[in-house]
Amino acid sequence: MESAIAASTVPVISEDPYSPEHLANPYPLFETMRQAGPVVMMQEHGLHAVTRFEECKTVLDDYRTFISGAGAGPKNLHHEPGWRAQGIMESDPPIHTDMRQAIAGVISPRGVRSLRTGFEAYATELIDSLLERGSFDLIKDMAEVFPIRAFGDAVGIPREGRAEHLHALGAANFSTFGPYNDLARQHFEAGAGTNDWAMANTARENLTPGSLGAQIWDSADNGDISPDQAALLVRAMLSAGLDTTIFSLGATLLTLVNHPEQYAKVHENPKLVKFAIDEAFRFESPFQSFYRTTSQDTVLSGMQLPADTKVAVFVGSANRDAERWGPTADQYDITRQAGGHLAFGMGIHQCVGQPLSRLEMDVLLTELARRVKSIELTAEPEQFLHTTLRGWSSIPVTVTAA
Repeated sequence: MESAIAASTVPVISEDPYSPEHLANPYPLFETMRQAGPVVMMQEHGLHAVTRFEECKTVLDDYRTFISGAGAGPKNLHHEPGWRAQGIMESDPPIHTDMRQAIAGVISPRGVRSLRTGFEAYATELIDSLLERGSFDLIKDMAEVFPIRAFGDAVGIPREGRAEHLHALGAANFSTFGPYNDLARQHFEAGAGTNDWAMANTARENLTPGSLGAQIWDSADNGDISPDQAALLVRAMLSAGLDTTIFSLGATLLTLVNHPEQYAKVHENPKLVKFAIDEAFRFESPFQSFYRTTSQDTVLSGMQLPADTKVAVFVGSANRDAERWGPTADQYDITRQAGGHLAFGMGIHQCVGQPLSRLEMDVLLTELARRVKSIELTAEPEQFLHTTLRGWSSIPVTVTAA
């Protein structure tokens, strides 16, 4: 329980950022929260939050004061049990150090480069089939299909059951990173059984020899991590390369569709795809928020925070903060220097799997940009509402081949 002294030193926000209305369009409320102060109290939940770039970066950088081991959601896992074993995202050194070193050894620049040829072959096959159709759904037929097939094969999990389990697993898993409201409950219930499926299919005997997942198990054989940690890391790798990649692909695609002048630049010069992706990470961050917990009494930008205080870190707001990105922070511009955004976190917990996600997106979107002259919506996109993630469930389009 947070002390009254902390609550009295921060401005109170009466609107709920986790309501369906604000999840659908969070940016006006984010601006209100940033203007209110460096730290705010969300009245609906009795929890602190940071929404400005400077404070979000400070919290993410200072892993000793703002710890992850008490959980990435509002629940304090030091005092309450979680629904599953804590993985790399909800651990602190030295446990986190061992797990990160193991997965970083697998997701090395050389290891990631070795996947490009296979990814490119499938991207060509997929774009071929979509161009034959002319009209399709950027989410259901592209953003979901590509990672489930290409990255699932790279990790080495069986193909059977991926489409039925992996998307629901991600939504259920990340629903614990926000308050347990009606929306989170829906995702959690829809994902019932998917964690058991994932743990069974990331077991050593079910992975393709030589795959990324099998290489994680090699670290367990070498004694670098425990067998339990190996299973958790393979599952975490799926999240890094699949769940958030689906949302990131969807966000980038929709943003380019909504800014045809920007897509025209990418089509003319596909090398700009990397910049379009990075700006999309900033503009529509797939992760909107998650939590850290104070390990001791501390002061953040003049605000007192007692030990054991849960702090929501709204990176989706930080990535639109005009104090960091200038007066055009709410505009999508592929010429912007978007490096330094917080979509992948920061510090020791910065997403170790981001090279995989970037590779998937770069390969697929480069093939699209090279072969598709224009993309137009044929119906209104449908949002995928979630308390932590920002994405879409349907983006119907028609395309014109180059």
